[in-house]
Amino acid sequence: MASIAPLSSAADAPAAKTETAIIGGGCFWCVEAQYLLVKGVKKVVSGYAGGKTENPTYEDICTGETGHAEVIQIEFDPAVISFKEIIDLFWDAHDPTSVTKEDMVKHGKLLPKGTAYQGNDYGTQYRSAIFYTNEEQKKIALASRDAAQKNWKDPIATEIAPLKKFYPAEDYHQNFKALNPNQGYVRAVVNPKTEKFKHTLEDKGKIKPEAK
Repeated sequence: MASIAPLSSAADAPAAKTETAIIGGGCFWCVEAQYLLVKGVKKVVSGYAGGKTENPTYEDICTGETGHAEVIQIEFDPAVISFKEIIDLFWDAHDPTSVTKEDMVKHGKLLPKGTAYQGNDYGTQYRSAIFYTNEEQKKIALASRDAAQKNWKDPIATEIAPLKKFYPAEDYHQNFKALNPNQGYVRAVVNPKTEKFKHTLEDKGKIKPEAK
């Protein structure tokens, strides 16, 4: 008697192919919370990229001497959202022009002209950045930046550079907004930025159904 092969279940089906994007737009608590709302985004990991120190800690990053930026690693389904759409949304998630126009002293520290900032977060670790993993991502990022420039009076200061290495941040930084809803910075900064971005996603039809 011929054997009958069992029907394959959904659990046996191969996982959907995903891609990654690495971006930084100020404090990673904000950008992480924003992109977790995006339809097609499977996972977001907060971390560090763009610096010279191996295996940096949060304390290392805060000195501003390692060269790293606070970034997020986005794992997304390209069948739902493209890398281009991920980057096009990036310009709505933060102010990519934010650098000081003159030397200034902030919190007792000299900040030379051109220092990156987002809100009250000043320093190179808060710079606007896209770290591409291949030439196609570089091409898309540069074209998206040039198209977005018309929406900003000041020059876009976003760093667009090859990814050398991504370091995941400490566990307590992951999913920070959801796990720390009453933390002061979350209530004062993360929540308003996330809510504003949510409206952008709704307008563009890019919000996850469960986030509406």
